[in-house]
Amino acid sequence: MDRFNSKSNENDWLPISDLMSVLMIVFIIISVFYMLQVKKDKDQIEEIAVTFDKLQKGLYQDLKKEFENDLENWNAEIDSSKLSIRFLVPDETNLGTPKIFFLPGSSNITDYGKGVLKNFFPRFRKIIYSDTYKNSIEEIRIEGHTSSDWVGETFNNAYYRNMKLSQDRTRNVLNFTLESVDDKDEKDWLREYLSSNGLSSSKLILDSLGRENFIASRRVEFRVKTKAEDAILKIVNSK
Repeated sequence: MDRFNSKSNENDWLPISDLMSVLMIVFIIISVFYMLQVKKDKDQIEEIAVTFDKLQKGLYQDLKKEFENDLENWNAEIDSSKLSIRFLVPDETNLGTPKIFFLPGSSNITDYGKGVLKNFFPRFRKIIYSDTYKNSIEEIRIEGHTSSDWVGETFNNAYYRNMKLSQDRTRNVLNFTLESVDDKDEKDWLREYLSSNGLSSSKLILDSLGRENFIASRRVEFRVKTKAEDAILKIVNSK
């Protein structure tokens, strides 16, 4: 009787053992598949990152080559990491220099600002609208930035008033630049990708001690954003 029960128990155990082996194999297969998929996604993301890094560097180099002889005269600079051309207020503003886009508290573009935009924007759009770049651009942002101060106002009220001022200024720049474009296809493309963004004092420029640089914070920027981030998100969200 005991021999029969022992044999029966062995027969019961063998199928369970086989089942565990099968489950282990399935687990290994799933793990390997997952690792291969992760590697594939990683390779795709790396490929996109490399492609857009080359594109960003190429666009920066083309912008730099086109405008490097004008930057000092315009009191402008190019940020390679943000692909931004930044028009700064010169330090001599308080001495009455005319090299400013806007008079204090005004959203009307000065004659000097209009002259710079007439020179700058056709050359700028020729680069970004070229076959090399236009299909890789997500947005061209016209950004208006101010300092945090407004004479006679509290900190909060100064922020709100500067927000309206910066928004009005960038809308005027957007209108002025778009009106200079005659080609319908190019104008339609710009309407889709060009935007105006008044940011008040939310993106201040600080000095080496972390204090606000009131002069440098007042600026107009043309910033180019590529589709690299969207391309990576599509890979992640498709899973």
